Amino acid sequence: MRAVVTGAAGFIGSHLCEHLLAHGDEVVGVDALTTFYDPARKERNLAPLLGRDGFALHRGDLLRTPLRPLFAAADVVYHLAGQPGVRGSWGDEFAVYLRRNVLVTQHVLEAARDTRLPRLVFASSSSVYGDAETYPTPETLRPRPVSPYGVTKLAAEQLCETYRAVFGVPAVSLRLFSVYGPRQRPDMAFSRLITAARAGRPFPLYGDGGQSRDFTYVGDVVAAMRAAARSGWTGVANLGGGSEVTLRQIIALLGELTAPVRVVPGPARPGDARRTAADITLARQAFGYRPVTDIRTGLAAMVRAEAPLDHGARPAVGHPHGYWAPR
Repeated sequence: MRAVVTGAAGFIGSHLCEHLLAHGDEVVGVDALTTFYDPARKERNLAPLLGRDGFALHRGDLLRTPLRPLFAAADVVYHLAGQPGVRGSWGDEFAVYLRRNVLVTQHVLEAARDTRLPRLVFASSSSVYGDAETYPTPETLRPRPVSPYGVTKLAAEQLCETYRAVFGVPAVSLRLFSVYGPRQRPDMAFSRLITAARAGRPFPLYGDGGQSRDFTYVGDVVAAMRAAARSGWTGVANLGGGSEVTLRQIIALLGELTAPVRVVPGPARPGDARRTAADITLARQAFGYRPVTDIRTGLAAMVRAEAPLDHGARPAVGHPHGYWAPR
């Protein structure tokens, strides 16, 4: 298959590109390398991909990039680009979230409609549920986001459903539950915990530590994305890890895998849901989703992969021969 991956330099996007290439797909990655976190990390994510047969990179803002030539040759587009993070989405920064999560998605959908794209897979988020009414949470439950970030992900997801219903764009929206693994963004809890443990620094704990999440290993997520793309199914589905763990339990486990973490308690942050737990029945039935990585195995892989940032990573450039390399 010929695939386009938006957000290819990111945490999940870089893993997805590797997974697709390993299965013989041709991949064009698109990424603006924004400064939400250090772009050097994204350069390092890209370094193993650059120069590989079947991979090309286009660096650019999705709202300014001509997408139709890109999509016209593609069998599937995986739309992972966006502005992440719950805590930064309040106040003036909401405009950035609106642009990168909603307006960019509408631009992607317009190009998908005009080119009659065969498949579109959109990375949504469990943040659309907020503090859900039932657990495990099924897709039929009414979304109640409790952060502006969650609002923008729900809006983007609804755009996918609208273009699917009105124009027949074959869209799949996958609600991702707390994805973790090697190359996780530095602002996310597991990455910060590992950094604190290795440096012997205190870890600021927002809330009492009893908040729980359905943590999902990145390898399971990217395998599910490809499976969803290859299925004939369209709609909205949860991708959870299959087990719910509290932050206190994670801190204890990381203490076993690295070093004890000294916690500095603080108040809970606005927009953080108390609990998440995914009902993954639909994904299992629709495209065979079965997460296989338990939390200890996944965290151990993340600890092993953590290394100092290589500032000499090869710079990201556009493919010299256009989007698709000759067959």
